[in-house]
Amino acid sequence: MHDQETYTAKDVETCFTRSDEAYVFARWGRAITPVIFGVDEATLGVFKGACEAVVSLAGHKMAEVDPEIGANLMVFFCSDWAELTEVPHLERLVPDLVPLVERLKSADANQYRIFRFDDDGGIKACFVFLRMDQVLADTPADTIALSQMAQMIVLWSDQAFVGSSPLAIVPDGGVILKPQVGQLIRAAYDPVLPAASRDPSHALRLFARLTAAGQVQ
Repeated sequence: MHDQETYTAKDVETCFTRSDEAYVFARWGRAITPVIFGVDEATLGVFKGACEAVVSLAGHKMAEVDPEIGANLMVFFCSDWAELTEVPHLERLVPDLVPLVERLKSADANQYRIFRFDDDGGIKACFVFLRMDQVLADTPADTIALSQMAQMIVLWSDQAFVGSSPLAIVPDGGVILKPQVGQLIRAAYDPVLPAASRDPSHALRLFARLTAAGQVQ
């Protein structure tokens, strides 16, 4: 994805155009109820704080319990992908779990996200899997947390952040969302816009909101 400080209309469209050239946008259609597995209390607090920050930025809501599935944002940490097959009842939430684990092993991947959608196309659940390889082990928890929360708050293109992080480093060494990413997330949750769209003209409506807010040139 382009790394300039502001997005053009084409950049906005690219953010939600997948590698098969289909435009696919979705945001959460219900309050987000997160649960994180496989970390200590300190890291748990970091992740929940990052989730609260990103959800607040979007103008969306969190809740204690999802009435349908309890928790609808699940983050799993593991040291080896095979550990996922040992998580009780996970195969009920993630069909074809065993073949997925084999694909992740073959790709030497360190992260993977699965989204589930409601009848209107909005996001109703997200499962995030993180394998703590050397790269993630060397990455501060707040960086991992903010990056993952930014990538779950809307359905980005599978290429949106290839070679480019959604985060920026600030002078004190911490991280923040890149302003253009945060602005686009906020625009995506404009209540006038639909929760999901496969029409590329939707990107123009997003861009118009950036322009109206004085966020682009």
